[in-house]
Amino acid sequence: MIRDEERLALREELETLRADGARRQELSLHACKRLFFDFGIRPSMATVRDLTQTGSASDIPKDIELFWQRIRTASKVRVGSGAIPPALEERAGELLGALFEEARSLARQTLESEREAIDASRNDAEQALRDAEARRLAADEMLQRSETRTEAAWARVRELENQLAASSAQGASHQDNLQATVLRLEAGNEALQKRIEAEQATNAGLRDRIDGLNEEMRRSTEHYAQQIKDALAEAERRVKPMLVELDSLRTMSSTWQAAQRDASRKEFDFIQQLATAKARADRLDAVLRERSDEVDGLTRQVSTLKAQQGMDGSVAVVLCALAQSGRLTASELAQLGTVVDGHVALPTRCPNCEEGEPELSQVEGRIELSCPECDYTSGAGLSRLEAIARFAAGKKMPATR
Repeated sequence: MIRDEERLALREELETLRADGARRQELSLHACKRLFFDFGIRPSMATVRDLTQTGSASDIPKDIELFWQRIRTASKVRVGSGAIPPALEERAGELLGALFEEARSLARQTLESEREAIDASRNDAEQALRDAEARRLAADEMLQRSETRTEAAWARVRELENQLAASSAQGASHQDNLQATVLRLEAGNEALQKRIEAEQATNAGLRDRIDGLNEEMRRSTEHYAQQIKDALAEAERRVKPMLVELDSLRTMSSTWQAAQRDASRKEFDFIQQLATAKARADRLDAVLRERSDEVDGLTRQVSTLKAQQGMDGSVAVVLCALAQSGRLTASELAQLGTVVDGHVALPTRCPNCEEGEPELSQVEGRIELSCPECDYTSGAGLSRLEAIARFAAGKKMPATR
């Protein structure tokens, strides 16, 4: 399985080859070699097409078959010179190539088995950890003394504070991404700018609410902890006279037990409040994710608007139709420039051979449309509309200066 960073590096390598003048077949063969020899992946039409971003459904399988033909040719290694007949030398070379491929297959199978064993061990460790955690929680619930319950409550408070701190950090990260997106937007887009500012204000309000909940939880924790400590101190103060006055021992013991029940009730209420605070924090985090998705959608809309440059879609369709039918002159195409390029669609077939799928390339600011099958080209132009008009006309038009 190829990772995302490796896929991106391979695409950049192919783009460099394309910029150096490499054709579709060279790009496909290079992608096949990198996938097979460097990543151990069998090249497929979908994988090669995803990496090269060029070629049709009939061209890529031909390139892959050419790659396998070269591999089979290279695997027929001659084992040397001497008294061995040539036919035997060729068969020995094929055997060595087959042994090499079998060794690679066995090594890959061994790697997969070891990886499965490691995953199984990791799952067992995680299950053991979960079981240990469950036993620890059960043991904590069986403890009766109020000091142990207080320590468990403080541990829960610290855990919730860490979670709230992580939520705050994530909110800050979303804020940074939002600011970076705002810097890329055009200053003239007033409607989108207002929506982004509204989202920023909403996020600031959510962070303030989270901080307020955190502060309220801290105050509640300190309050209930102090009440528990006071109840314990009061119980200890009342127990000491009981050792001296036997008649009042039963009465003071009943008072102490009532204080213990009250402390347990207060502790349960405190845990319920903590659970409510955590649920509110989770809802706020979900709202933050929704706002981040909306900002991403706005970014995509801005990119689309920048590509279309404010041109009406119906007008752009009419201009494209006039250009493809040859009713616009070279000077008129030069005056239009790149205004309509965001609405221009590439032709699916070459008008010269009617088999190849045209490819669009840009070199030194010039745009050119060419057929990989018959090498028919439109010549370099200043815009996509001009290149497509030349390509559809069936002949090269004079280049625009």
